[in-house]
Amino acid sequence: MTRYIVPGLRTPFVKAGTAYVSQSSIDLSIPVMQAMAERATPDLVAWGQVIPTANVSNIAREAWLEAGLDPSVPSFSTALACSTSMMATIQASGMLGYGGTHLALVGGAESMSHVPIALKPEVAQQVAGLAMKDPGAALAMVNDLNAGHFDLPLKGWANRLSGRSMGEHTEDTAQLFNITRADQDQIAFDSHQNAVKAQKDGFFDDLITPFGGVDQDTMPRADSTLEQLSGLKPVFDRSEAGTLTAGNSSPLTDGAASIWVADAEGLARLGVAETDAIEIVDWRLGAMDYKEEGILMAPARAIPQLLAAHGLTLDDIDVWEIHEAFAAQVLANIHGITDDTYLRDKAGVSADMGAFPMDRLNQTGGSLAIGHPFGATGARVLSQAAKQLQTKEVGSYAVVSVCADGGQGTVTLLRKPS
Repeated sequence: MTRYIVPGLRTPFVKAGTAYVSQSSIDLSIPVMQAMAERATPDLVAWGQVIPTANVSNIAREAWLEAGLDPSVPSFSTALACSTSMMATIQASGMLGYGGTHLALVGGAESMSHVPIALKPEVAQQVAGLAMKDPGAALAMVNDLNAGHFDLPLKGWANRLSGRSMGEHTEDTAQLFNITRADQDQIAFDSHQNAVKAQKDGFFDDLITPFGGVDQDTMPRADSTLEQLSGLKPVFDRSEAGTLTAGNSSPLTDGAASIWVADAEGLARLGVAETDAIEIVDWRLGAMDYKEEGILMAPARAIPQLLAAHGLTLDDIDVWEIHEAFAAQVLANIHGITDDTYLRDKAGVSADMGAFPMDRLNQTGGSLAIGHPFGATGARVLSQAAKQLQTKEVGSYAVVSVCADGGQGTVTLLRKPS
């Protein structure tokens, strides 16, 4: 069976704390689900978020029902850090042809404006235990809580095991691979230039559904310059060795995104010919010990493994979509997949991958410019890659890569079918 993706819709992506500050992840998901359902009713919904919401156990189901959509459609949630909605795509593709599933609506959302503030475990246990015995006493205890009782996210979304943020880990990676500040700023500059051009060319017009008074991504900057980027101070390592800044790191973002996953029968329901869809050829879920060279380096192993399995080199890929959590992470992964020693020792690949075609990288803008709502990014980059691939010759390939916390990452190989 051939499995396909068809570009989906998303909200505009906005900086956290701005236009969507009052919107939850469910609020962001609803307009996207409703707009997609106007085209077809899926056989299932796979949706995810990364930052947990205390009173939401299954965002897929709760958003779908709150959107007023068909309650007979099963909906499940998934999570794999920044790879969440790409992982949902992989999961849904494996379900096609079983249980009457031919068309899946996949996606995710993140409200980074809504950060849950948790009580420290021992305090929460005391409050919960007291609430079952004496609600009044529990309320009195809550009234007496102070800052020391809360588990405040002082480092944002730090890895639980290491206690360090993604940026701190990536500083280590940048130093290990000698990734320069100038090269990082160039990646960020290119991301903004490409995103702004794509906006002006109307590339996003049929990929975005307006929401909350916003009709396009608000963070791509036409006035961004290399001089401005070079003047920003490091934010994770404030010593002279630090190179990661707010300019070459993805911003905190609110948004939701979706994509269709279908077999031939599902495509027919969408009114899409097989030749106009994009084939999912294969995928890899990479995992590694993040203490070796960095927490976001798994794609540098998964990409060459995936290409080697299909006898492909880097130059055989016409569209490259590599999620830009940080410019340094993008460059470090590119270093890994073009270094013979890394390929042999880390990826276990002996084939020569060749040089990386930088001119094919994130040609319509990446996360540094567009933004990175964790649960939505996978669906966004897949949709952008699929739309670009539709303009290429039959048989052209795309690689879509998203790194993830914990030393993991997902990579998908796509092809324009004949």
